Amino acid sequence: MLALGSDHGGYALKQEIIEHLDKKGIKYKDFGTHSEDSCDYPLYAEAVGKAVASGECERGILICGTGIGISMAANKIKGIRAALCGDCFSAEFSRLHNDANILALGARVIGSGLALKIVDTFLNSEFEGGRHARRVGLISKLEE
Repeated sequence: MLALGSDHGGYALKQEIIEHLDKKGIKYKDFGTHSEDSCDYPLYAEAVGKAVASGECERGILICGTGIGISMAANKIKGIRAALCGDCFSAEFSRLHNDANILALGARVIGSGLALKIVDTFLNSEFEGGRHARRVGLISKLEE
């Protein structure tokens, strides 16, 4: 199960991602927001981050205007490795080498066509482990 969340700036792109996931038959849980009314992105970063960290959801996608604030907030949650990606290469390697468990997107930075390709790349890439597992472990130690 995939966890989704956005603030008002990311709401429209989140709706496009939902439509894309529905067409692909990918299950998700939408943690909000549910409109374009102004709201606070840390609330949605927290909800998605906690769902991923607890194992309720395998991975997450967070969207705000730039992707910066929402990714910063999510990365405050123990066990979260949120990666802000604006291209497919970064999305792929965030999974292969960093075992990112949340993809962050900036709705005001990238178009929906590219965003959907980034989402697909993120969801279809798997962690390589090996030497990268040691490095991810070192990241986790920073949380202690």
